[in-house]
Amino acid sequence: MDIELQETYQEKALKQLQADADKIAQLIKVQMDHLTMPQCPLYEEVLDTQMYGLAREIDFAVKLGLIERSKGNEILSLLEKEMNVLHELYTKK
Repeated sequence: MDIELQETYQEKALKQLQADADKIAQLIKVQMDHLTMPQCPLYEEVLDTQMYGLAREIDFAVKLGLIERSKGNEILSLLEKEMNVLHELYTKK
């Protein structure tokens, strides 16, 4: 495969994964803004499903060689940190 084409695919994959991560971050932000209960079953189910889907997307991109595993882990780690902040904010409320 042409190196330029491979780099283009890598850039597109990373942009798409980041866009999906941003959507999840937006869900977390909405919860933080309203400080609604993070243990809400619907919220937990949606967030868990979204995180699981993103993790599968990252695994797929890694298997195709489009991103490094460390970059995928970084994306997931940042989202997990945001979720922890939400929990802390709610428990202090």
